[in-house]
Amino acid sequence: MRRWLCILVAVAVMAWLGSAFFAVSVTEYAIVLRFGSPVRVVTAPGLGMKLPFPFDRVARFDRRLLVFDLPAPDEPARELLTRDKKNIEVQSYACWRVKDPLRFLQTVGGREGAEAYLRDVIVSELGQQLGRHDLAALISVNPADLQLAEIAGAVRDACGTAAARECGVEIVDFRVKRINLPEQNRESVFERMRAERKQIATRYRSEGEQRASAIRADADRQRMEILSEAKREALQIQGQAEGEAARVYNQAYGKNREFYEFLRTLSSYEKTMTERTTILLPPGMEYLKLFTDPRLAGAPAGGNSAKAPTPQPAGVEPDGENPVGE
Repeated sequence: MRRWLCILVAVAVMAWLGSAFFAVSVTEYAIVLRFGSPVRVVTAPGLGMKLPFPFDRVARFDRRLLVFDLPAPDEPARELLTRDKKNIEVQSYACWRVKDPLRFLQTVGGREGAEAYLRDVIVSELGQQLGRHDLAALISVNPADLQLAEIAGAVRDACGTAAARECGVEIVDFRVKRINLPEQNRESVFERMRAERKQIATRYRSEGEQRASAIRADADRQRMEILSEAKREALQIQGQAEGEAARVYNQAYGKNREFYEFLRTLSSYEKTMTERTTILLPPGMEYLKLFTDPRLAGAPAGGNSAKAPTPQPAGVEPDGENPVGE
């Protein structure tokens, strides 16, 4: 029995002495507390020593980059006011880490206290920054008008300075995730935006119709000019062709006038005299000279022919003119 008691005492003493050693990871800071008061800050990873329990204990803090949302998932949305008196709901997030472990322990004590402090500071500074800008600097179709990055940078710098001084926290980054309108104002704002876009669209359509009318009028004018020029050239070409045709006719007529008249008369006979044609003309008419002239009809001089032979037309294509009227 005494043997087992000695073994238990030895194990207890070894465990008590083992509590004097502690390990620090690369992802954390460690602070040695003696009766609740800090005596040493360990920032380098490795094995450390302290007084056994209950004299000393170790407080550990995460040294990695931490992120929290504003507002938290279980918190209602907060309304902020812009310079032009527009209520908006802003969702954002902040990235932070412990910079001074001792001040961090003395002021906020842990992550929950640090995030509560940062939430109050960031919301206050964000409200001030938004109050200096209009809504168009946050929501705009023109990228040149947006100033959201400048606003987020100003909030990060101002809050980072205060957080480092007050609680040993470094704010690495701050960004806005979403900007929305309050539920009670959302529909009226959307309706006003639709009306403005409709007015812009109407102006664009009016300008487009005006330009289209000008383009159509210019096209019609060019069409009339082209048609007039084409008609003028056509009449000029037609006049030149008719003049050339008249010149060719005159040359042909001047070479052999009697032969030309003979062909024209035959062509007229071919068109006017058929099997059912009845013509009543005076005997001495020039049109019947081929029937009355003995030299052309093939009858003896002074004689009368009972029936004059019908002259056969020459193989010349008639041009449709009637020599009777010449």
